[in-house]
Formats: sequence, C-alpha cells, structure tokens
Amino acid sequence: MLWGSRFEKKFDTAALDFTSSLSFDIHLIEYDIKVSKAHANMLSKIEILTVQENEQIQQGLDIILFKYKDGTWIPDISKYEDIHSAIEEELTKVIGDTGKKLHTGRSRNDQVITDVRLWIKNSSDLLIKSINQLQKSLITLAEPHIRTLMPGYTHLQRAQPISLAFHLLAYVEMLERDKKRFLFSFIEADECILGSGALAGSTIKLDREMVSKELEFSSISQNALDSVSDRDFILDFLNACNLTSMHLSRLSEELILWTSYEWNFVKLGDQFTTGSSLMPQKKNPDIPELIRGKTGRIFGNYLSLLTVLKSLPLSYNRDLQEDKEGMFDSFNTVNNSLIMMSALIDSIEVKKERYIEEIDGSFMLATDLADYLVTKGIAFREAHNILGQIVKFATDENKKLNQLSLKEYKNFSSVFEEDVFKYISAEHCLENKKTDGSPNPEMVEKSIEDWKEKFDGK
Repeated sequence: MLWGSRFEKKFDTAALDFTSSLSFDIHLIEYDIKVSKAHANMLSKIEILTVQENEQIQQGLDIILFKYKDGTWIPDISKYEDIHSAIEEELTKVIGDTGKKLHTGRSRNDQVITDVRLWIKNSSDLLIKSINQLQKSLITLAEPHIRTLMPGYTHLQRAQPISLAFHLLAYVEMLERDKKRFLFSFIEADECILGSGALAGSTIKLDREMVSKELEFSSISQNALDSVSDRDFILDFLNACNLTSMHLSRLSEELILWTSYEWNFVKLGDQFTTGSSLMPQKKNPDIPELIRGKTGRIFGNYLSLLTVLKSLPLSYNRDLQEDKEGMFDSFNTVNNSLIMMSALIDSIEVKKERYIEEIDGSFMLATDLADYLVTKGIAFREAHNILGQIVKFATDENKKLNQLSLKEYKNFSSVFEEDVFKYISAEHCLENKKTDGSPNPEMVEKSIEDWKEKFDGK
C-alpha cells in the first residue's frame, strides 16, 4: 500500500477487494507508464532526480511494460488498489529505492486523470476512424442504388418516394455529426493536469509545460482544485458514444424491418445471420438486434457517471473511481458495433425492383401532383384540397393515380393536361425533385462523389 504507514492495522482483505480498481484500470497501463516517464524526465530537468536515476526509472518502466505485454508480470488484484500502485511497487523491485522517488510532486489524483485524458484522446481518434469506415461502406452500398426506389416514411406511414441511396446517405450525415462530437471530446480531453497534485499543486516548482509538451497536450490546466475533480470531458465522450449508438440503433431497426418477410427489401449475408434451434426456416438478423440492444447499456453508462457527479463537493472523492468501467465499456461496445455494422452493410444484397410497381401511380405521389397544380397557377392550399378529393375518388374507385384518365382529372380541375402523368410515374418521380438535398438522382450522385472525394486516401 502506498499509504499504509499511517495505520496500525492492515487494510481488510475484503475491503481491498471492494475498493480495488485494478481489474479495469489496468487498461491504462501504457498511458500510466507514458505519464510516469514524462514526469521522471521533468523531475530530472528540475534536478529532483539525477540523470542516472532518471535513466534507471526510464529503463525500469520499459521493463515493466515489456513484462506485462509478454505475460511475465501480471499485477495481483488481491494485492493492489490500482494500476498506479502496482507499477510503483514493481518499479522499486526492478530498480531498487530509486523507484520510490518517482511519485515526487504528484498524487494519484492528478496521475490517473492525466492517464484517462490520454486514453480519451486516443479512443476518440479510433472511433472517428471506425465511423469513417462505416460511412465508406454506406457510400459503397449507395452508389449502385441511386435510382433504386423505396418508400420514404413519416409516422411509419408511406409518405413520398425516395431512393435507397438517398436513405443511406442520411446515415452518412448522422455519422458525420458523430465524428464532430468525438473531435470535441478529443479537444476537451486535450489538457494536461499533471502537477495539480491532490488538489492544490506542489511546493516543488514543477515544470508542467515540459510534461504537457512531452505528452502532446495542447495546454495545461489552470486550477488544481477543478483539475483533479473534472470529469466533464468523460461525460462529453460518453455522450458522443450515446449518439453514435443511437444512430446505429436506428439503422439496425431499419435493417431488421427491411429484412422481414413483410418488407422483403434487403438480404443480409449468411455470415451475419443466425437460424433457430426449433424453426428450420428462420434467418434472424441477430447482429443488428444486438447492436440495437446494447444501446441501453451505453445510455446507462452515461447516466451512471452523471449521477455520481451530481452531488460531489470539490475536490477529489473516491466516488470518482466509478468513472472508468462505463467509459471502457462504452468505447468497446460502440467500436465493436461500428465494425460489425460496416461488415454487415458490406454483405447486403438489395432487391432493386421491390417497390417500383407499388410506387408507380401510388398515393405517395399526391404531393407531387399538388406541386404540379401550383405550377399551373393554383394556390397550394387549393391544390392540396383538390388532391384530397382526387385521392378519395381514386380510393372509392379502387384505382391508383396513374389509372385515372385525363378526363377524370379534369373533373377536379381544368388545368390538368397530358403532362400530369409524368408526375405520377415511378420512372420520373425522382427526377421531378428540384431542390438541393432532395433524392433527385443527379444530386444524390453529386453527393456520393463529394463524399468519395472527402474520403479519398483515408
């Protein structure tokens, strides 16, 4: 124990098991060693350590990391409170009493959060890369389906025709916003707090700028009391995980619907589906179902830390040890979900002709007909009313819009001409769109080319 000399009785074994964070903060071992090496270099510069002592510490830390990676040193969870104490004790075993000098001018309070800040920066970068890959998979799937018609929905009711490519690009846009949030979490974590000590800095004139530069932080923190208790940047990271997971869940839900017998629109690769132990005909979309299901746990990790923080007085409290398990879990879950979703998208087969007949002349084109009347000089509200009457008439006659004659259209308005049938055609419905950001094939194709250019070389 790093603090045992103050106490007469040995710390209770069950209490150590309850309080130890080693089982999960061992994920920080490489960052902890990196931080310790930077701290030792700084202590050498300000002559707390000799050059020889610093060399010993640097070599000792390298040995510990090497032994950990090759499995010859595994810290005992029943013996240590955390990875920091485990490394410090092992360092003393490896290099002798010089190892006891490493902790000069720092506390585990500022040490652990410096580790976590480095971890958040790296993890944010990794998630951005995983999002990039999923975006590229979606764009690759979208490209041959610029004219593949499908219903667009509002209220889960068929609304207007769109293309599959247009639909997929909506998720590319969502994921782009997710990348911005992870970039924000990177920026928020990009502050070196080492040198803040337990809560009030140090009487030793530490060179915090030197450590910050060596660890590649952009700045140092300005208030030690805040620095050691701040977990806002973890909440920012977890919130970015929340929204990415939510977007993946929405995409999963649609894939689940599209693969159902009722939709029958896409087919997932056999390597990403399962069967039933009872029903031999089943082909289940387990991967998107699991991605959808894991979203609840990711949301819970965010809410858990938010609840921990809500009543904590400044500065450090042991409650803050609860900041890491959910953080690691959310990263692993979101990253794995992104990787699986990308592979899943790559496996998809699309039934291109699935909706053409249903869309051709359907009531989904009623809005296009209202716009047609507007181009003929009729006010939109009046056009809307006319189309409502036409839809009612067609429904009563059990006809689609393209099954009505020009004479029947003229019964509702004299401005209808032969060109009306272009507005109720599956062949032309996408081309009829004029606005930027619409499913017009030329605009969707341009959007895909813009995205491909953006990802070129990434």
